[in-house]
Amino acid sequence: MKSLFYCLVTFILISILEINNTYAWDGSDSESGASVEIGEGNIVREGETIEIYEYNTGEYTDVEVESIEDNGSTVDIEVYDSETGEYRTLEMEN
Repeated sequence: MKSLFYCLVTFILISILEINNTYAWDGSDSESGASVEIGEGNIVREGETIEIYEYNTGEYTDVEVESIEDNGSTVDIEVYDSETGEYRTLEMEN
């Protein structure tokens, strides 16, 4: 009986931790082909500012999410980079 109780408690704790866990999201800039990553903790919704890591430069960039389009195997995220004044499309793995 104790082992069933411990299994149940362990399952509940793991479930709670997984709900609160967010993961990095890999993809690429659709124009340049450069690899990018949207890091943990970013809320990817229209109007939100997110931080992306650009592997080709090794730098982080803050961008504003303009639109999100689910294409099945990928998700296209159009973002605006206020530092460069450019709109970019990030093609992220789904």
